Amino acid sequence: MLTGYERIGEQRYRESVGFHYEEFTVGDVIEHRPGRTVTETDNVLMSMLAMNLSPLHIDAAYCETLPWGKPLVSSLVTLSIVGGMTVRSTSGRALANLGWDHIRLPAPVFAGDTLYAQSEILAKRLSRSRPGEGIVSCRTTGTKSTGEVVLVYERSFLVPCRTGAAGAAAGYPAVPDAPPAPPSPAGSAPRESA
Repeated sequence: MLTGYERIGEQRYRESVGFHYEEFTVGDVIEHRPGRTVTETDNVLMSMLAMNLSPLHIDAAYCETLPWGKPLVSSLVTLSIVGGMTVRSTSGRALANLGWDHIRLPAPVFAGDTLYAQSEILAKRLSRSRPGEGIVSCRTTGTKSTGEVVLVYERSFLVPCRTGAAGAAAGYPAVPDAPPAPPSPAGSAPRESA
């Protein structure tokens, strides 16, 4: 069973980010939470950072004359937020991001919209040039809290294989074990079971 934690000792757990190659299963769907409400500041800062000076994103008076009546959030903001949401539970262990394909923006995003995302694992294969690593591909869909789809893309990334039978059987090098847990503070009493 997948969890967000690895047991590293007696009553000690470490938060886990992402998965090893063997832990991905084609067809699995991961819902990414929490959602994120987009702000006007997000839009203006990213537009300036990316040098996207289109009045469509930064000039409210101009946008009042257009069909939307208000600034559209830059697609770079939408892609960055939705893409960022996925990292913890897809490519958190990634060694490299390999590519983005088929990016589509079927509906606009405005300041105040709350975005959510989910990713479906589409394919995986062992790397032919990098033993002990595999390539995983997924399709991510970003939606507003209303369910309206605002972004769809496919992405591939390189992840390490896990230690253990699968990696050893394939001749892959082991991933180093976690460092030992620090000792309990001097004089602390052991915890009793309830």
